[in-house]
Amino acid sequence: MTSALPTTDMFADETRRLAALHALALLDSEPEREFDALVALAAEMLGCPTAMLTLVDTDRLWIKATSKGDRGEIARDVGMCTHTIQGSVPLVVDDLTRDPRFESSPIVSPEGGLRFYAGAPIHAVDGVGERHAIGALCIVDTVPRSLNDAGRRALTHLATLAETTIAARSAAQKALSIAQTADRQAAALVRQDRIFRQAERMAAFGSWRLDFADDRLEWSDGVYHIYGLPMTAPPTMAVAMDFYPPYARAEITAGIARAIETGESLDLEVDFRTVQGEQRRVRVLGEFEEAGDAPGALVGVFQDVTERHALELTLRRSADTDSLTGIANRAAFDRALDTAMTRAHEHDTPLLLALLDLDGFKAINDTLGHTAGDDVLRGVGRVLEAPWLKGSFAARLGGDEFAVIVDDAVLSVSPDYVCRRLEEALRFPIAMSGLAMVSAGTVGIATLDRDCHTIRDFVHRADTILYQAKRARVGERRRTERRNVA
Repeated sequence: MTSALPTTDMFADETRRLAALHALALLDSEPEREFDALVALAAEMLGCPTAMLTLVDTDRLWIKATSKGDRGEIARDVGMCTHTIQGSVPLVVDDLTRDPRFESSPIVSPEGGLRFYAGAPIHAVDGVGERHAIGALCIVDTVPRSLNDAGRRALTHLATLAETTIAARSAAQKALSIAQTADRQAAALVRQDRIFRQAERMAAFGSWRLDFADDRLEWSDGVYHIYGLPMTAPPTMAVAMDFYPPYARAEITAGIARAIETGESLDLEVDFRTVQGEQRRVRVLGEFEEAGDAPGALVGVFQDVTERHALELTLRRSADTDSLTGIANRAAFDRALDTAMTRAHEHDTPLLLALLDLDGFKAINDTLGHTAGDDVLRGVGRVLEAPWLKGSFAARLGGDEFAVIVDDAVLSVSPDYVCRRLEEALRFPIAMSGLAMVSAGTVGIATLDRDCHTIRDFVHRADTILYQAKRARVGERRRTERRNVA
């Protein structure tokens, strides 16, 4: 199918752009966990049902990863990503049926077709250092919607993370290929060693080789640099493993054992500490090398991925945090409660779930304004992170509804005490423009029973208790009002 836009109008040098894309060996490749995790994070973070990472080829858009799991390709001229890669900022179309560029597209025009699109361009650097737009990270929906400034920034950050992931993948593959070639072709060792050293400096990685015949370990200069060790003595496995935490040592040991037994490749990402005590994140890649009847060897790459890992953590924390109160959001709460329930059942330990609902919050909004209402919500967030709660997990479920997961050994066996302290803490004054009111809240607390195994049931029990407490409070207020009238 011919593109609706002439190639020469879209790119000054389409040939070099396509060369940069094809050099990455991403087209028609197998699913990879880094990209699958990235689109899942994009869908979750931006609250959209579908997120995709697409690559713009000569006459097609190939979907490398999608949060729905179904990959494939569509004609280049019917997709939106072709237009996205022409710009430097996200392309956002609230309603595709109202945009003359896309209204007649076969993925838009049918009933139930796409209605919303937002995408940010993804770039790659070619062999001479020039950046080219090779694809897009996008989110789509079958209903019209919008994307605020924070969402556009998040989409841009995610596209940057995609670029970093693609660059790291490319560097690791090149390094691994160079390491294997260097081991087989001794005659070209000097030339290849020079190329390899340049690649190490550019991508913060090094190569290694573990010979199973005599347990001899060899490192390139890049590995010594990441460890912070002088290149004066040959490394040993004992020395190498000293810089990992116990869990990482166990993973690496198990991975090497599998490689020896099955020939399976090694691919791990773990925590690491340098000689200078710096906490880092590293990726360990290795492939089994057969040697006839001999035990063989493991040849691989050691890469510092600290910056990429830190960016992923930052984006994950942003996706799990309520932007107004600074405490966890509903999605993070569901995961935390599921984990806490599993742990409590496995170890037979007590667990409390407190649901909180603000009393008269609408009146505060109506009387003092939404700014005062926001101050109340932020105040509740601070209340739920008070030291006396001893690290309990607090979350805003939505609107003026909050939750606290209490697993402290002392607090979790004292639901009445926790309820009373929370209701006392939720009562605080709020003032705006010379007017003052008092914020208050009602708490419903449920204790995890042996027969409660789902989040839905546990939340329903706490919600029922909360509802009963609110009814009792309303009844008490009416009785007081009647006594005052009499």
